[in-house]
Amino acid sequence: MIRLLHAADLHLDSPFSSLDPQQAAHRREEQRDVLRRLVRECDGLGCDVLLLAGDLFDSDFFYRESAELLRSELGRLKARVFIAPGNHDPWSPSSIYARLQWPENVYIFHTRNIETVRISALNLNVCGAAFLEARQSGLMQGFTAPADGTMSVMVLHGDLGNPASPYNPISEAEIAASGLRYLALGHVHRGEQRVIGGTTVGVPGCAMGRGFDETGVKGALLVELSETDCRLTQIPLGGRIYQSLSLPAGDDPLAAIETRLPPDSSRDIYRITLTGSCPKPDLRALQRQLAPRFHSLELVDATLPPAELWQAAGEDSLKGVFLQLLQELYTKSPEEAERRLAAEAAELGLAVMEGREVPELW
Repeated sequence: MIRLLHAADLHLDSPFSSLDPQQAAHRREEQRDVLRRLVRECDGLGCDVLLLAGDLFDSDFFYRESAELLRSELGRLKARVFIAPGNHDPWSPSSIYARLQWPENVYIFHTRNIETVRISALNLNVCGAAFLEARQSGLMQGFTAPADGTMSVMVLHGDLGNPASPYNPISEAEIAASGLRYLALGHVHRGEQRVIGGTTVGVPGCAMGRGFDETGVKGALLVELSETDCRLTQIPLGGRIYQSLSLPAGDDPLAAIETRLPPDSSRDIYRITLTGSCPKPDLRALQRQLAPRFHSLELVDATLPPAELWQAAGEDSLKGVFLQLLQELYTKSPEEAERRLAAEAAELGLAVMEGREVPELW
């Protein structure tokens, strides 16, 4: 049984431009922690090979701490390491891959032509190629694994089943004809596992979420390969998790949120969207009450006004005329932002007319 660990899309040294400099630096250090855990898992699982399928760095800019850490961590592994540069970190004479002196156990594919490295002790061929620029195509085109009785795997950055992609589109027909036992892909940040022809295809997804488009647990894939089988197991790598919840606010939005939260949410980053037809929730009060329970919390109000808001519309009074005009605007507006503005105007106007405290809008 051969054990491979497959990871991709670490995106080290991402700018995190939406954060302040201190927060961004903290998130980059968390990315380095994910790299450390990846190496620990590789050793702890007794893996023979580590496959890194591109976009280890977010761009051609990198901090010395990250470069030195990557080199030293990979160098202490017992496993052989193979890197296939991707669209964010293509190989070039000025890239980090060409400029650093890498340990002997690390091999970096550096041409767009598929190379094959034979590991005789494992009866294994490791194949791969590199992006040489941000857009690349046809890296796998026409490839067939050596028919010499040796198992072959490939590590590659590419876009499976998306022929219009500028990022090395790979077709099912190419995979089925390849003769590979395992194809280790990077690029897509959502995990996937498939069998195409005689080839098992694994996409681990990104190693650490960086936004609400990358929610849930992230990690690597353990590949257990034998003459007759190829088994994949997801290996979580820790790191902060982005979670997105959508729930009806009801009459008590705080209770509605607390009912849905896991026992420990303090280390993760949440976006909670309140929905349903109800009185407008007080987001500022909710933020104050809930913020200590999260590393970071974003609240979104997607509620609709209750039917009672328009109850007096059409009455023979200033209030009735006011509400009727706003209700018509609310009903006819194609844009949600316009409907929400009409509802907020109605709530404010009613509060003033009825001598109530004017609600604080988020």
